[in-house]
Amino acid sequence: MTDLLPLDEPFDRVSVLLPLPLDVAYDYKADPALELARGDVVEVPLGQRRMVGVVLGPGGGDAVAPERLRAVFRRLDVPRLPRTVIDLVEWTAAWTLAPRGNVVRMAISTPSAFEPPAPVVVHTAGPQEDWTGQARLTPARRRVLSVLSDGPALEQKDLAREAGVGPSVIKGMIDCGMVAPHTVAQPAPFETPDATRDGPTLSGEQQTAAETLRAKVDAHAFSVTAVDGITGSGKTEVYFEAIAAALTAGRQALVLLPEIALSAEWLERFADRFGVEPAVWHSDLKPKVRRETWRAVAEGSVRVLVGARSALFLPFAELGLIVIDEEHESAYKQEDGVAYHARDMAVVRARLEGIPIALVSATLSLETVENVRQGRYGAVHLTARPGSATLPEVALIDLRKHAPERGTFLSPPLVEAVQRTLDEGEQAMLFLNRRGYAPLTLCRTCGHRLECPNCTAWLVEHRLLGRLVCHHCGLSARLPKQCPSCEAEDSFVASGPGVERLAEEVLVRFPDARFQLASSDTLTGPDKAAEFVRSVRAREVDIIIGTQVVAKGHNFPWLTLVGVVDADLGLAGGDLRASERTYQLLHQVSGRAGRAERPGRVLLQTHAPETPVMQALAAGDRESFLQSEIDQRKAAGMPPYGRLAGIVISAPDADRADAAARMVARAAPRLNGVTILGPAPAPITMLRGRHRRRLLVKAGRQVNVQQVLRDWLAPIKLETSVRLQVDVDPYSFM
Repeated sequence: MTDLLPLDEPFDRVSVLLPLPLDVAYDYKADPALELARGDVVEVPLGQRRMVGVVLGPGGGDAVAPERLRAVFRRLDVPRLPRTVIDLVEWTAAWTLAPRGNVVRMAISTPSAFEPPAPVVVHTAGPQEDWTGQARLTPARRRVLSVLSDGPALEQKDLAREAGVGPSVIKGMIDCGMVAPHTVAQPAPFETPDATRDGPTLSGEQQTAAETLRAKVDAHAFSVTAVDGITGSGKTEVYFEAIAAALTAGRQALVLLPEIALSAEWLERFADRFGVEPAVWHSDLKPKVRRETWRAVAEGSVRVLVGARSALFLPFAELGLIVIDEEHESAYKQEDGVAYHARDMAVVRARLEGIPIALVSATLSLETVENVRQGRYGAVHLTARPGSATLPEVALIDLRKHAPERGTFLSPPLVEAVQRTLDEGEQAMLFLNRRGYAPLTLCRTCGHRLECPNCTAWLVEHRLLGRLVCHHCGLSARLPKQCPSCEAEDSFVASGPGVERLAEEVLVRFPDARFQLASSDTLTGPDKAAEFVRSVRAREVDIIIGTQVVAKGHNFPWLTLVGVVDADLGLAGGDLRASERTYQLLHQVSGRAGRAERPGRVLLQTHAPETPVMQALAAGDRESFLQSEIDQRKAAGMPPYGRLAGIVISAPDADRADAAARMVARAAPRLNGVTILGPAPAPITMLRGRHRRRLLVKAGRQVNVQQVLRDWLAPIKLETSVRLQVDVDPYSFM
């Protein structure tokens, strides 16, 4: 497609994609003086509304006669979206079968950034010859002039504060010439990292890996490199060297992290290496920072950005490197809206940009492992922790032999290990990947379980909040006084442990220990995460009680014991990746122990120590576990050796959901190499008040699943109240 549109007509016809759940772009006419091109952000009419959209190219794709076209209002004063961003939008939409409008919404997610920032007005003392007859020197005015004589030019609010006067005083001084306003450009909101600063001394293994990555950056060509290193082996320091190479080459770098709570320590390490913090992108940014960041990325003044998965669609103009840290994390898969995997789409963007990408993890995903084995990806390996640090010893506690006391959840061997750790002045972590106080609340009189009225899910008690919470739709309610089934009063009892209930046991067993809860309920942003890291490092915490937010990325020198309270938790259910995820999570949390000169120890409480996952963790034998997973996936034809796609149909009532699911199933194609399972009620049959039915498409690796789905689903017309969502390569089967 041409970059510039033909300018030989009084008005050009342009195709504009709007951020709506539509796959079609609309044609508009545009004044040739606008010189519109692919990627321009424009304001256009749609019905009675004014909307922002993106020019895809010349129009002509719809049947609207030229004389009936409405005109583009204006081209917004913002850098044109790079060609690669538009190509990524098109590619993502084609892969996920999402409407292109939903995908482009992610690329233009910050409309406030489309207008240039207002200039800054600063003030200096006006020359006395310009003062008018109203220029009387009151005490307040003398203070203003004193501030201006001793310091730099100031904005009005800052000048008023420094001088201790009201805005009216300064306005009066401007009117009589005593203060002179000056318009200046907005200062750059982000400092440039210094690539020439010396980093930490790298080991020989780290140096070899860093040189490989630097060479990939210097080649200015597409490549994928897996950085495969054990926990604590210095993977971050290695890819920092690749970032330095990108900066030296005058290019931008993007780093994706799966959890916002990981960013606090990462930002500190980045600032130590490069002198300043990078730009940050995540959903909790304040509107002003979000606006400044989006525009600074587009203008190129942001040189390094670290962000969540949505940062992948930011308009980098000079991108030279992408890093996906903890690439195995399922948090990179977006389930709602556009169901895309940020790791996979990042590889696509790197290919479109013609740049290298590094996939970093201590527990690489099976997809990445297979790509390395097939030679599609390169790899560097870090097999040792630097200095005297060693991998922790991992032992299994068989709960069938060492059961906790009734009403408690810590086995005698784990209690003894924690006490010994505290006696030696070291820190312990108790890991339980379950938020709240208890996962289930039931009536001790009749057995009634409190369930979310909007979802087929139990309400989770959060005792610190004094609420019952649904972790699927967010509903929050107080614990009822009466059982709604038998009307017994004060009969509800918590069943099972969450981290809050575990904290109660810690308080009883270790009354002198200082403990801290660490979950997504308590580490609600980078500031709180940073304070948590500071307090642990300052040894103000003896026992960390945490969920998966503390399973990775943190380096606590005095943490020598990790106790996993329920190692079997992730193995329940029918998730095809359950064993892989459990291995990854437990390996990562085990890696928090013994990261300095003190040796670490990990104890896993399990009811099934004989399973391959537990045996591999205890033996430190990742390769045998991976081979076992590979053999099982190959035999079943499951990803990455086969292809899956989920179809979820939802409706306000069960009858409509069933009818729509039957209609979709009747239209299913019969093709060699394609199996269609369902429809069946989804495991979470009702979510946010909508009844859900699932179908699963299973196909061989050679099958173009997207084309099968397009041909199948395109002719089907559903009621407006019925929704159909496609998830190519699903990670959740709920």
